[in-house]
Amino acid sequence: MGVRGFAKAARVARRAVLGGVAAVAVAGAMAGALPAWAQGKVKVAGVYTVPIEQQWVSRIHTALKAAEARGEIEYVWAESVANTDYERVMRQYAEAGQQLLFGEVFGVERAARAVAKDYPKTAFVMGSSFKLQEPNFSVFDNYIQEPAYLTGMIAGAMTKSNVIGLVGGYPIPEVNRLMNAFIEGAKEVNPKAKFSVSFIGSWFDPPKAKEAAFAMIDRGADVMYAERFGVSDAAKERKVLAIGNVIDTQPQYPDTVVASALWHMEPSVDRAIAAVKAGSYKAEDYGPYSKMEHKGSSLAPLGTFESRIPAEVIAKVKAREADIRAGKFTVKVDDGEPKSTM
Repeated sequence: MGVRGFAKAARVARRAVLGGVAAVAVAGAMAGALPAWAQGKVKVAGVYTVPIEQQWVSRIHTALKAAEARGEIEYVWAESVANTDYERVMRQYAEAGQQLLFGEVFGVERAARAVAKDYPKTAFVMGSSFKLQEPNFSVFDNYIQEPAYLTGMIAGAMTKSNVIGLVGGYPIPEVNRLMNAFIEGAKEVNPKAKFSVSFIGSWFDPPKAKEAAFAMIDRGADVMYAERFGVSDAAKERKVLAIGNVIDTQPQYPDTVVASALWHMEPSVDRAIAAVKAGSYKAEDYGPYSKMEHKGSSLAPLGTFESRIPAEVIAKVKAREADIRAGKFTVKVDDGEPKSTM
């Protein structure tokens, strides 16, 4: 689906979802204390600032849809919610009796936390750059720096020009730590590698990301780190390689995407649902549940590039992965903004 299709789908989905919120308002008003919610399915709402097809939000949505398919939750959501409208949508869901809200509040931290204070019996699990807030505002982010490091090793081995490009959304900790881990992985196998880094100032602007990638390729980059949608399209058009982030896009780009660092939100989502259902929910940091030890992240299968990556490189990557899983090697968490080295 193209960008225009995403926007249209977002508008339709949002109208449909928010239109149904009022129908459960009466039930919401009768909701009791948190322990009483342990009866029946947990009512969950998602509030997203981007379309659910966007890679980051898609991981939350996928995990929640899986829980819905298992019959554990009732799930509704609103997508493409503007920052200026985010607080209203959160309040509308909380008033309607939704017991657990997921979302990402990087641009609306103050407002989102104010909502949580006003609804202390509602559980909130939000993507955030800051600390949890007692008693009911939990935080998470994609701690997938471990597989990001592994994909960096592959990128460092696959570049022929020794120039690697990285295009991100915003230079916030959640993005920075992945880019920095990727860079360190590349440097492990290729100390000569240089890096071109750019941020487009948007979470979802594929054309802008594509143009940023074109500029880097024009300056010699032959491997692109696709933190945002649009980068792999540029790589495909210019016949260079790309590294995926959060989701596996190799099926869409079989001759372009070499490897991807995958994020699995299931451990975090399932933990929160279980806590709400048991009446034991409390504010906590869900970030660590995105690490490999909790099955919250992984290196995607190499697929079409299995035979195209040198065997010795694959052996090094597998050895490093084994060390990470065994606790013998720790990928440094560096939240500082990565800088170009060329």
